[in-house]
Amino acid sequence: MDEAAFDTLYAGSVRRLIGQLYAMTGDLPEAQDCVQEAFSRAWQHRSRLLLDGNPEGWVRTTAWRIAISRWRRVTAGARAHRLHGLPADVTQPAPLDPDLADALRTLVPEQRRALVLFYLCDLPVETIAQETGIRPGTVRVQLTRGRAALALALREHEHATGRNGTATEAPHV
Repeated sequence: MDEAAFDTLYAGSVRRLIGQLYAMTGDLPEAQDCVQEAFSRAWQHRSRLLLDGNPEGWVRTTAWRIAISRWRRVTAGARAHRLHGLPADVTQPAPLDPDLADALRTLVPEQRRALVLFYLCDLPVETIAQETGIRPGTVRVQLTRGRAALALALREHEHATGRNGTATEAPHV
């Protein structure tokens, strides 16, 4: 299925599918999320949609399965909460400086992930390489480029907001 045919499928069926899934689940936002996720998966498998012969049915079935999976996860969590209650030491994550969060969002995902794993999760390069499935040298390159891009983004943000930030350059790996 080419891009134009997929766009036609989406435009012609998204509202109908959301309405159908809403009727099945009784939750409009959940129906919208599930149908969007199903279309995302359909895009990834669009070559199989032609073989199936019923691409709208494939998306509907996938959206339903996503909704059921989410429902099972929620009910299992609620059941566990009823049986065991909350863990005794539930703590909130440490707040991330909003300027840093904004600057991190400007990075390419690979650099952002490497920086977060290295600096916020305090993981060594070798562990990051194993977790991400890339070579340690590539992790080091992502860290170096990520730090440079992050420093630039923070300087631009500081200049744009007129703030005199206290960000310092991170040490080199």
